[in-house]
Amino acid sequence: MAVQTEHVYEYIKARILNGTYLPSQRLLEGRLSEETGASRHTVKKALLKLAQENLIKLEDNKGAVIRSFTIEEVTNYLQIRKVLEGLICALAAKNISDAELEELEKIIAEMKTFMEQGRHDDYSKLNKSFHNIIYAASRNQNAVDIVQSIKTQMIRMQFRTSLIPGRTQLSYDEHLRIFSALKAHYEELAEEAAKNHVSNVMRTIEDNYSLII
Repeated sequence: MAVQTEHVYEYIKARILNGTYLPSQRLLEGRLSEETGASRHTVKKALLKLAQENLIKLEDNKGAVIRSFTIEEVTNYLQIRKVLEGLICALAAKNISDAELEELEKIIAEMKTFMEQGRHDDYSKLNKSFHNIIYAASRNQNAVDIVQSIKTQMIRMQFRTSLIPGRTQLSYDEHLRIFSALKAHYEELAEEAAKNHVSNVMRTIEDNYSLII
């Protein structure tokens, strides 16, 4: 991808993921061209890339529209993620190094601090780092790529989910169980803990869909 196209792609993607652009919102090529200083041709190429990632839809006579997911679609994605996260954690329990475990232990301690201080954004960043170490430890990049694609599409909901009362404490407990299983190199327990984590995310979204979407 050309440098300018990459810039426009990242510009639009960031605003989709942080909620600046809302679900079902139409993206106007002319306005995006003005905002980014890029040609409409460059904007079109960036939008095509975003459509390939399923973050927008390119509709006849309407142009680009931000994807809006139904609860059924969200559930379907999370069911797939649940299976793959279980596999990834089981593999990580088998392959994880002492250095990776030490890094996870530091992160889990910081997550507790941020949870207690109500620093949701910082907690969310550490949550991402926690999972990234596990993904690397799994040594299965193909499974990780699929999970990351799903998480990218769901990221708009991730932060809002963490704001549901009591969810951060539950999230921390779930991550602690995952870490304990990885530290013990207990593959079946790691898989179970990872699946339980995604199941609880799914349940939270289903119970609070109107607030999260």
